[in-house]
Amino acid sequence: MDGKMNFRKTLVLLGVAFLTFGSSFAMAAEEMATGHSDPYASLASAFAISVAAFGGALAQGRTATAALEAIGRNPASSDKVFVPMMIGLALIESLVLYAFVVAFIKIKI
Repeated sequence: MDGKMNFRKTLVLLGVAFLTFGSSFAMAAEEMATGHSDPYASLASAFAISVAAFGGALAQGRTATAALEAIGRNPASSDKVFVPMMIGLALIESLVLYAFVVAFIKIKI
């Protein structure tokens, strides 16, 4: 039974990695087809946004989990936990949005 669970975890991990990083290659192929001069810049920007989105999603999940566990243990602290949690989620999302903006800016050196 343990081997079957490890296989499922591995399969899920590979599926998530494919969905996360597969878009990077699709965006790079689209940029190369349009005739831009630097195909590696588009691959790097696509890879950057995929890593930022993946990391941001993990961070937001862990933040929400920790806050909800704290509220579950002490319901009276929900007012004290909710506002810092929302500020933390906003800051995490802003980092993902910054990566999104940087990924689409074309810097010519």
